[in-house]
Amino acid sequence: MNFCVITKTPKIYKMKTLGIILIVVGIVMLIVTGFSYTTEENIVDAGPIELNAENTETVNWPPYAGGAALIAGIILVVADRRR
Repeated sequence: MNFCVITKTPKIYKMKTLGIILIVVGIVMLIVTGFSYTTEENIVDAGPIELNAENTETVNWPPYAGGAALIAGIILVVADRRR
């Protein structure tokens, strides 16, 4: 016999979980306003001669994006408690 049990998570828990995730992401985005990473590109590969170039890329986001995520998370958690 095969039994398939499907559990449904109430929307309340989904809202609260999403709210907590948004709060954490918002706080992290306010503290860390971007990051950079380095990629290595092979320019010339001719026998024993290899020339590589390192490119530094930067990813930034505005601080208000973190604030918006934080506020949205707080609203979801508060709306969940009012139900």
